[in-house]
Amino acid sequence: MPNNNNHEYQQVHPNDNDDEESIELVQGRRRLNRTLGSDPSEESSSPQSSSSSTIIRWVVISLLMIGMYVLGMKEGKSEVLKHPEGNNGNGEGAKKQHKNKKNKKFGTSFTLERVQNTRQAAQSLITMLQEYYGGKEQSENMMLHSWLQPWDFENTTNETRGMVDKLVDTMARALVTDDQTEFIIGTIGSSVAAGHDNCNYDSYELQMERTFGPVWEAAGMKLSCQNAGEGGGCGDDFANQVFCIKQNVSPNIDIAHYTWTYFEGGSAKALEMRESLARWAQMMPHQPPVHVYNTGRMPGGGGEHELAKHISEFGYNAFYMNTGFQNGGYDYEAAKENGVDHFGWGNVGDGYHNVTRYGEQEKSPVRKESLGVVMRNWHPGPLAFQFVSDTFSYIYSQAMIRALDLIESDLKNGIDPAEKWAASKRKIRLKSSLPDPLYCDPLYCVVDEAPGCINFEKPTYGWWGARVEDPEDSLNPHKGEVQNWEVWHKEEPLFRGVSKQDQTYFEDREDKEICRHLDACGGISATSKDSGSVVFRLPKQEVGLVVICGCCGKEVGTDMILNNKDIEISYNGQVLDRNAWDIWPNGKCVRLMKEFDANAAKATTGHNYLKIEAQENLSQPVRISHVITL
Repeated sequence: MPNNNNHEYQQVHPNDNDDEESIELVQGRRRLNRTLGSDPSEESSSPQSSSSSTIIRWVVISLLMIGMYVLGMKEGKSEVLKHPEGNNGNGEGAKKQHKNKKNKKFGTSFTLERVQNTRQAAQSLITMLQEYYGGKEQSENMMLHSWLQPWDFENTTNETRGMVDKLVDTMARALVTDDQTEFIIGTIGSSVAAGHDNCNYDSYELQMERTFGPVWEAAGMKLSCQNAGEGGGCGDDFANQVFCIKQNVSPNIDIAHYTWTYFEGGSAKALEMRESLARWAQMMPHQPPVHVYNTGRMPGGGGEHELAKHISEFGYNAFYMNTGFQNGGYDYEAAKENGVDHFGWGNVGDGYHNVTRYGEQEKSPVRKESLGVVMRNWHPGPLAFQFVSDTFSYIYSQAMIRALDLIESDLKNGIDPAEKWAASKRKIRLKSSLPDPLYCDPLYCVVDEAPGCINFEKPTYGWWGARVEDPEDSLNPHKGEVQNWEVWHKEEPLFRGVSKQDQTYFEDREDKEICRHLDACGGISATSKDSGSVVFRLPKQEVGLVVICGCCGKEVGTDMILNNKDIEISYNGQVLDRNAWDIWPNGKCVRLMKEFDANAAKATTGHNYLKIEAQENLSQPVRISHVITL
């Protein structure tokens, strides 16, 4: 957080204060002398009269000073009693009370005044949303009770206490850590996350920045919602993208959103990968909780509920949008019988509202109608995305208020919040400190580091794991060989994935770029033997897993990599046995190494290296979109 120039908990310098008090006494004495009709700078003509007047003046001064001291003490006590919480409307009472009490400079610039400003912003947002969704009870039914583990910040149970505490802890650490200026929510997911069939501006992530962002501004910080959602054309799904959590979004995210549920389709692998993601997230710097966003209705029981209970202490939970709408009490079945399908493609109005809040003043009927759409194809429209944004913002604001209560209590009791809540005080998690896995493969999910990944698709916000080595690097074991593979990205038109309604409205406007979606397929490519090799320097490996994925398509792994005799792949200079490869974790990817074994070649230069080389007869482009390691 940025430093506050108005430091409320500065160290008091006694010498400086003594000097100021001495100056004030001299000035006060001069004012009194002038009031009594004499100036101490003027000498009396009579020593006797001078002596008498001096005695009188000092008596008067002494009496006045005693009176001022007693009055000041009374006023000071009255001020403390008048504002027991130190809140006189602008935070000044708390500031003075605490400075005088401890004379201590804390390790955070997050002051009582900022606590009050942030709480006011969070509470204002909560109040607005409660009014917007028909009152506190209805809004909480819609937004808190539409999760696998319902949120309750006032009456936690043994099953939900860890989940709530984790989210509150996440907020508190971000608020008091001065080095952190952004609170980052990172989303990985499908075209739902990307916001397709809408303008990007109307995606739930950007709506959440606009809704929840002012609360963080009150805290002196910025909210960033990183949207790494992508369409299905690249061939990815949850199975390979969860391995890229540190690359697709920042490794310093505070909360992770997972929005791949359309692609799960009852797959047994889905819960395996969700649990893996939740566990890997605890090995990242901010140990973010993972929150799943599902557009559908909550299942009645089964594995999803079991997983939520099993890893609730990590903050894991899943939200179901359709269930949230249903929980508001609107009779969607009756409306459907009367010919109105609120979740039908292109329908305007969700039963509670007919347009987004930011569309209420829209003058264009075309744009206003677009902003009232609930579902477009299988994608949510702006109005449904507003509900999603509001749900996350409502819950996170509730958690923030609880975090502010903890910080305020520390400040008022003379405890440095940074000593408890700063990011540097977060306990490091080891694989041994996590519960036994319920669904995920222990080989890959019981680890001390999250996987590494280089992903050539767009967008990415984080760190690469593997990296393309400089052909001339002195450590490159293949220095001197031809290494001419080229990075490639598919160029997408401005209005790709944007509804015709919005295209019509924005096509001639100067701000049409707000519609552009960020996702694009990509890879590093060889087109012939003249491309030579691409050499990847791999990060530290704990398990020995090496996976590469092709682009573009859901099943390209077999022909482009597994059965392609026109490429040769080596690890630390040793050609890998193709017979040991398999299609994994989905159809676009091939697992080259499952784990280290006695036959794996050792590094010769301090790093492990993977080389993919185009052979003599290569005639079709080979495009590698991902290199995954663990």
